[in-house]
Amino acid sequence: MEYGTTFSADWLDDLGALREGASRLDEGGVDFVGHGGHVVTLRPGRYERPLGTYGVPFRDPIVLYASLAATTTRLRFRSGILILPLFPTVHVAKQAAELALLSGGRFDLGVGISWNEAEYRAMGQDLSVRGRRFEEQLVVLKRLWSEPLVTFSGEFHELDELGLGQLPPNPVPIWVGCGDSDRVLSRVGRLADGWMPTGAPSAERIAALQRFAAEAGRAGQVGVTSRIAARPDDLDAAVGEAKTQLEAGATSLSVSPPPGAGLTAGIDAVIATVGHLRQALTS
Repeated sequence: MEYGTTFSADWLDDLGALREGASRLDEGGVDFVGHGGHVVTLRPGRYERPLGTYGVPFRDPIVLYASLAATTTRLRFRSGILILPLFPTVHVAKQAAELALLSGGRFDLGVGISWNEAEYRAMGQDLSVRGRRFEEQLVVLKRLWSEPLVTFSGEFHELDELGLGQLPPNPVPIWVGCGDSDRVLSRVGRLADGWMPTGAPSAERIAALQRFAAEAGRAGQVGVTSRIAARPDDLDAAVGEAKTQLEAGATSLSVSPPPGAGLTAGIDAVIATVGHLRQALTS
């Protein structure tokens, strides 16, 4: 069982604090960390969504995690999420492979498709085809990370005996952040290594995912990272939530910092909760 967490959106403006936070998570027994993000920000109030979903100083995950990997030894990094259809696939493959090599394999590529049409236009991409393009991107990424030279002809990609030059130690794990409809779960089951649901998934939807994976010949190959809140003042409640998610079929847990907590207090809460969960669920 692995336990991870996220950097809260309101921590992202302080790079020094993020470095300190990663080091503390590394030493405190947390297995992985990630953060959400976009490429560009928009005017506050433009959308009826929380400002943290489109209006904070998001950090490029590849650049940030390359820096943090240099100051940690065991902590894994997972983008959560990188909006894959915004980017050229071969470039993402190259950057992710380089980060995997630099970090000793401590990087998972967490991806999704997003809703932000203005951002798609700014990046020169077509929002209307993002689902189809996303599926083809997952296929191309896996091949580029496992084959020295790739030939591929699809709707969105044309590769003629091209490769990255140096393959990563292993193909970079791909985790998809998305909802729980049959359509998107089928995509995850066929093409990804793990599912990052937007909330706490039900046992029924996890079973559906695993059924889709088995139908694709990938039984037992797709993980599920569920979320619970850090509860340093009520650790027994945290254990109860974790047990519920594990019984539903989660294979790992992301422990979110308490809402509104500063970085120091938030990291402390996560480390305390993870330590208690690890002891309670393995005893």
